[in-house]
Order: sequence, then C-alpha cells, then structure tokens
Amino acid sequence: MMLPFADWLPQQRWYAGRGRTLSGVDPARVTRLSDDLEHALLRASYTDGSTDLYQVVVAWDRPPADEFVGVSRIGELDGRTGYDAMYGEAPVRELLGMIREGHAVESLRFLPEPGAGPIDDSTARVIDAEQSNTSVVFDTSAILKLFRRVVPGINPDLELGRALGRAGSPYVPALLGAIEGENDRGEPVALATVTAFAANAADGWSMAVTSARDLIGDPDLRAEEAGGDFAAEAHRLGEAVASVHLALGEELGREVGRPPVEHLVERLHASAASVPELANHLDAAEAILRRASLPTIVQRVHGDLHLGQALRTPDGWLLIDFEGEPGQPMDERRRPDSPIRDIAGMMRSFDYVAHQLLIGADNDEQLNARVREWTERNTAAFCDGYASVTGVDPREHADLLAAYELDKACYEAAYEARHRPTWRWIPVRAIRRLLGVGPRRAGGRGPGRDDTGEPVTFEATAFAPSTFDTRPAP
Repeated sequence: MMLPFADWLPQQRWYAGRGRTLSGVDPARVTRLSDDLEHALLRASYTDGSTDLYQVVVAWDRPPADEFVGVSRIGELDGRTGYDAMYGEAPVRELLGMIREGHAVESLRFLPEPGAGPIDDSTARVIDAEQSNTSVVFDTSAILKLFRRVVPGINPDLELGRALGRAGSPYVPALLGAIEGENDRGEPVALATVTAFAANAADGWSMAVTSARDLIGDPDLRAEEAGGDFAAEAHRLGEAVASVHLALGEELGREVGRPPVEHLVERLHASAASVPELANHLDAAEAILRRASLPTIVQRVHGDLHLGQALRTPDGWLLIDFEGEPGQPMDERRRPDSPIRDIAGMMRSFDYVAHQLLIGADNDEQLNARVREWTERNTAAFCDGYASVTGVDPREHADLLAAYELDKACYEAAYEARHRPTWRWIPVRAIRRLLGVGPRRAGGRGPGRDDTGEPVTFEATAFAPSTFDTRPAP
C-alpha cells in the first residue's frame, strides 16, 4: 500500500514535521483488518536526518460524510480511493467493535478493559479541534483517541489511566479499552485509548476565561463580587488534583529523589536562544533552578497539567490527557517527578487565562490590576483546595514551586517566540516576576519584591518523605 501520503500528511493538523523538509514517507508496517480497512504505521523522513512514525487507519472506498471528504481523502491506488477511517462512522464502529471483542491481528492487540460496561455507538462523530491526536465520540458514552505520532515505549496516558482506574479515582474518565502493538523495529507502542465520555462538560480554560472577562468588564466590583467568580471552582480543582496525586502515589509508588535540575537548566539555556530576557539573566535564572535541588518526594504525575486538561462535569472535575509534555521522549514523560510540577503548570495556566485578555492593552494599569487580582484569588483558592486534601500547601515549598514555574514560563516564552510573537510578553512578564524584576504575586514566597520594594527570597524547603502519605504511621 503506497498512497500519496507525502502529499497528504503535511496538510493534517497533527503533523509534527513543520519547520523540517519532508523527504519521503514509507510504510513501516501495514496490517489488514478487513477487506476495506487497513492499519498503517508510516515512517516519515526529513532532510535533516530525523524521522517520525505516524499512524493512519485507511478505509478503502468508504468515504465519510461530505463535510469530511476533503480532509480525509488520502488519494487513489490501483483504482481504489483511500480515506482516513477516523472520519467515517462505519469504520470507527468497526475499530470499537474489535476492542470490545478483544480482537488480535498480527502485532495489533485490541484490548477491552476488565469490567468495562457496554458502549452506545449509535452515533459517532470526530472531534475536529484536536491537534496532536484524533478523537471520535460515540453517542455520549465513550471517546476513542487515536495517537497520531507514535513513540515507542509505554504511553503514560494509558499507563496512568489504568492505574487510576484500579484506584477507582472519580477524577478521571474511566478507561474502557485500548489498542496496542509493535512498530517496525519490534518495540511496543500504544496506539489508541477508549475512555468514558464526559457528557455536558466544560473545559477549565473556557470557564476561567469567562470568569476573568466578567471581572475585567466590571471595574467597580472586586473579584469575589463578580458574577463569574471562579474561586470556588479553583478550590474544587485543587482538591481533584490532590486526590489524583495521592492515588498515583498509592498505585505506582513514591520515593525520595531530587528534582531533575540539570534537565531544567538545559531547557533554560535552550529557551534563552530565542528569549533575550532570559539570555540577559541566565545566571539569576539558573540560580533559581538550582535552589530546587534538595531531596524531595517524587512520583508519577500528570506532567503537562493546565486548565485545558480539566473538564467540569455536573458531578465535578475530571483530569484528562496524561501523556505528559508534548515533544518530550517517552522515558522523560514517564520519569517520576515532584507533584509540584503539576501545581506550577496550573498556576501558569491561571496566569495565562487572565493575561491573554490584555493582548493589545497590556500597558493599561487598571486592567493589569484587575488581572492580578483575578490570578491571585484563583491560584490561592487552588492551592487551598490542594492543601485541604493532602495537608500540604504548595506555597510553603517555594524553591520547588518557583523553579517549576520558571521552567514552564521559559518553555512558553520560547514557544510564543516561534509561533505567536504577540503573546510572548505573557510568559516574559512571569519570567521577570520570578527573576525579581517584576511585581510579586500576592501571598507568594518566591523571589521578587514586597510591597515596600524590598527583595523577597525563597525559603529553603522541600517535600519531606512523608508529605503525601496521609495514613497514620504504623
């Protein structure tokens, strides 16, 4: 099978080769699932010597609904037309049926999760908003997520989903099944997951944006007086994150280790290449990262937590997408880390939500004051919620928190410099605050200046080995 993938792949939203020149696409492994359905792993090669492995399920002569024909049509071969099967209702039902039946074809394994209930597949619709994967929702009962860029190793989204399912966590969608297999080199790969669908859910980013916009739009109200006040939800979200951390620690273990400071320093220097504000203060930034080198508790964490990875259902908050930070090697995504990484990611997300509303008006002092008020109120509520479950207030561990906040802000600044320059000031402003040259977040203990202008330094604290063990001592 050699459809014109080299023409089709670069047009897909999930294509990861932008910025590189594609030199060719070869089928690495092709598995026939039925007469008109094939599974393909495609090896994309680039002129710089790098390669990516992509996953496509090809439906032969089975066009989807008219609205999807353009994006799904791959091309013709031997008088037949190949389409991306994820856009067709009948082909994706066929894939779901293979999972429910525990099907196996060559190296592919379609695995139902033990105890998974029935799935209503009377309707199937693709979610066209995703960028790195492709998902299909079956009625309101399940969602199948196909990983497009396939990386060898144990996928943390599947691994942690299974662990949290065993723990009975109510804060993640239940895992219902998966597709696993091997690449052309015999290495294990995760190909897809099926989880319970969160019906009637709103994502945390959209909810938070609405709240911040309401506050900014009414300058006469305090944050707690605004109709869209988000603090109660931020508190509940902190509780949910704390409960997930506790469950992951119980299921997959905790140990005493050191944060990956050298890795953070490497990322810092890589970001500085495109962020002058960092390049001019590398010594100060590196000092903040190195102050986080004390032994602490490390365990499995989400790894890329932000408001877009949280869904608010009528019953409460759910955390999704445990794949870790995009673009990082699989071993890196699976490495135990401090739970503070997730806390810092969420704090950066609160900061982003509010400040992106100021694009074009970022020098307006009154609006900036409103944004700071919203951010401070909701980050405080989130940390309070987290502390209410674990007994640990993340703000008391300032060295760790500031190091991970700085790491995330540097990553964001480098990303914005490359892809969205008009947003770069948002993470740069956070970097300046963390380096002590900008306003300090109220209630924080990180480097900055207090209300009198005096420097504020870190407390040398770290999580003790028993921090996340809430059980009575034996």
